[in-house]
Amino acid sequence: MANKPMTLIDVYIRKRVLLAMLVVISLVLSIDVVFALVEELGDSENAYTSSQALLYVLKTLPSRIFQLLPFTALGGSLIGLGIMASHNELIVIQSAGVSTWRLVWAVIKPAFIVMFAGLILGEYVAPSLQQSAQSSKAVLRSGVQTIDAGQGSWRRIGDEFIHVNAIAPGGETLYGVSRYRLATDRTDSVDSKPAATVSLSHISFAQSAAYIASEGGYWQLENVSETRFLPGSVETAQRASESWRVDLSPELLAVLLVAPDRQSISGLYNFARFFESQGLDADRYMLSFWGKLLQPLATLALVLLAVSFVFGPLREATMGFRVFVAIGVGLLFTILQRLLEPASLLFGIDPLFAVLLPIVSCAALGVASMLRVR
Repeated sequence: MANKPMTLIDVYIRKRVLLAMLVVISLVLSIDVVFALVEELGDSENAYTSSQALLYVLKTLPSRIFQLLPFTALGGSLIGLGIMASHNELIVIQSAGVSTWRLVWAVIKPAFIVMFAGLILGEYVAPSLQQSAQSSKAVLRSGVQTIDAGQGSWRRIGDEFIHVNAIAPGGETLYGVSRYRLATDRTDSVDSKPAATVSLSHISFAQSAAYIASEGGYWQLENVSETRFLPGSVETAQRASESWRVDLSPELLAVLLVAPDRQSISGLYNFARFFESQGLDADRYMLSFWGKLLQPLATLALVLLAVSFVFGPLREATMGFRVFVAIGVGLLFTILQRLLEPASLLFGIDPLFAVLLPIVSCAALGVASMLRVR
């Protein structure tokens, strides 16, 4: 029976904090959705209509929620616990013999719910819907054009540079496939040292491509236009169809049009391994991989920091000031992350270190503040 009062306190704190988190995510998400919808409506034209723009924003909701979860936990903990502090509820609970760290644990418990929800959204729900939204949008806006600078994705595979305007959901149908093949000619230079000259030898454009799983798997190109650059001449050809065997599966193509920070954890890891097998730099994908994998730790660190503020400098602060602090801490955390990401890519900093530094900094600041409270 001795644990029953503490259990009731845990339930009470959990309800207050979760309710505050729900209010925060509702307000912030509403603003984000409004701005996203306005942006998409500004791009709606021809085949891409207003209703399809609205559908695109709805499909990207899970991704937006996932991105906001750490800051939701920060704001919800700061506001929910802050309301209890304003009503002197924390003083009453502590007067009953409940330690500060026991209260911290009671606040962290709801954060685990947010962390679990984030893992489910980020791995299983958001990536598939994001891929579907991006693919449908790209198909509608630039399906059978030649290279569209505003859509599609470039990739290098072997000696070919490939651009795909749009990828249908699932990755088994492509639209607007352009291929550029380079040839390397080795000649003797003036000082008798061998020199290599790289030139464009082949250009091909197919209006569409479908993946055929039989015979080891290959792509069937449709309505192909081809140009070959030969010594002293140029040859052109038109073909109704053509087989294209390349080490690029639909599973990999399914994530080509989705930004790394919107892909699943497993998809990021597999794509990074594919890039490395092609001799390409995979740091961008590893950076996003560690960022998503360690997002629960970021949530935990921000909650700990929020709790330390409530028990420390913000115990007697007004609600408006607590909201201001939550926004400020969230912005500083985001700015630090955004600064370290390009720095990691530019200076060769290990992606894991770049992701961990803001998290460890927040956690250390929170623990230090709590130790001072004690």
